[in-house]
Amino acid sequence: MIGPRSLGRAVLARQHLLDRSRPEPAAVVRHLGGLQAQAAPQPPYLGLLSRIDGFEPGQLTTLIEERAVVRTALQRGTIHLVTAEDCLTLRPLLQPVLDQALRTTYGKRLAGLDLAALGAEARELVEERPRTFQELGGLLAATRPDRDPAALAQAARCLLPLVQVPPRGIWGRGGPAAHTTAEAWIGRPLDPAPSLDDLALRYLAAFGPATAADLQKWCGLSRLGPVLKGLAPRLFTDRDEQGRVLYDLPDAPRPGPDTPAPVRLLAPFDNLLLSHADRTRVLADEHKGRVMTQNGLVHPTLLVDGVVAGTWQLTAGQDVVVRPFAPLRRADRQAAEAEAQRVAAFGGGAGSVRFEDAQ
Repeated sequence: MIGPRSLGRAVLARQHLLDRSRPEPAAVVRHLGGLQAQAAPQPPYLGLLSRIDGFEPGQLTTLIEERAVVRTALQRGTIHLVTAEDCLTLRPLLQPVLDQALRTTYGKRLAGLDLAALGAEARELVEERPRTFQELGGLLAATRPDRDPAALAQAARCLLPLVQVPPRGIWGRGGPAAHTTAEAWIGRPLDPAPSLDDLALRYLAAFGPATAADLQKWCGLSRLGPVLKGLAPRLFTDRDEQGRVLYDLPDAPRPGPDTPAPVRLLAPFDNLLLSHADRTRVLADEHKGRVMTQNGLVHPTLLVDGVVAGTWQLTAGQDVVVRPFAPLRRADRQAAEAEAQRVAAFGGGAGSVRFEDAQ
């Protein structure tokens, strides 16, 4: 049996949150299966800052501008920053997630519409030049005047593997979310034979040990239990305290529960908090409402001893405000201040650090 503290240490080790080294940012993005990028541009940059020693914003900016990493809708139908290779492989695997979103959110407004024709027209428009959803929806509605332009644009988002092109998502610059297809931007076709087995193994490498429900929570697909059961002869298996079967890679790190876990500041929408059905390995149920809002925001968080112990904020002036849920021990407060100063200095800023009571 593996308890929540051991599960927490295992996932922190996979997430580069126990020991920061100097891996290439692209390798970290690939290992993690991408970083949540719903809010531009902070989450991917701050996510890598928390995991990579010496990380500078220009390293990721170069990868974005050189098309080595892209922003696209993938896990759970949300925007992720992934390597170009993962975009081409993951999008066809996760297409059912986008199909479901299209049916449940926009189905009534798209009833009776020829979606194949809509997709073909939208592809031609965005491959002619990148377009915002407002522009794309207006152009698609020109030949469908009885339809909602916003729904047409969102249908294109679900039907096509659209990527957001720079300067959108670039630290210190930013811009409107203009889209083209992954094939046009990357210059290669989607993977014609992606593997669910590979998807499951990649997930376990970054987030294991985990249950089938955890895997499904991370990616948004359903009925993945048989996938893990089929892989079980190649995997390490155990159970959690509730008796649920946990799957893992045999040689993946599983540090003991007393392994030191340094203080860390996690990015907004960090996938560490979003990729398990049971988040208690890192986030106590009593604190969930203080981290995840009803309108879908996920605040940046303070990790102390491997679990969420507060939130923090990077202001427009590059100041960092840390809000612990309870008073910190002196050593933890000093470590949190050092991490916050690291964030404040990121990208050449000169911001200050202060602590406030949590709301």
